[in-house]
Amino acid sequence: MPIPITARGAEKLKAELQRLKAVDRPAIIQSIKEARDKGDLSENAEYDAARERQGFIEGRIQELEGKLAALQVIDPATVDAGGRIVFGATVELEDQSTGEVVKYQIVGDDEADIKAGLISISSPIARALIGRSEGDTAEVLAPSGKRHYDILSVVYE
Repeated sequence: MPIPITARGAEKLKAELQRLKAVDRPAIIQSIKEARDKGDLSENAEYDAARERQGFIEGRIQELEGKLAALQVIDPATVDAGGRIVFGATVELEDQSTGEVVKYQIVGDDEADIKAGLISISSPIARALIGRSEGDTAEVLAPSGKRHYDILSVVYE
């Protein structure tokens, strides 16, 4: 099943994979070698920690390689959804109860960062917005209860 992601998100994952292979993996191999050179491995905390870190790094490399093979890179600028909210759209919303205006881009799970205004396609707010258009109202079932948002704008950038 393809995993939707923006080009920016795909590049971020590729950069992480490259760093893990070129920097972190060689560094941990060196740490294991140094810990091994200290003698008795049965009571060597440095060795145990380095091996645990190596397991994490190798697992993350496998995870990223699997994800990168399944990615479907979507360029929001090329999307023509007729004004409807779809993956990659940037939306400006106004909370009906507080009047607060927020701006979010709907992105893949791996690139979501609420502080940067990037919300996951699988988040409650994104699920409530998908398929709606500018001028619509979306009802979001948030942990704090129902929230209603007016959709002020939808752009693909």
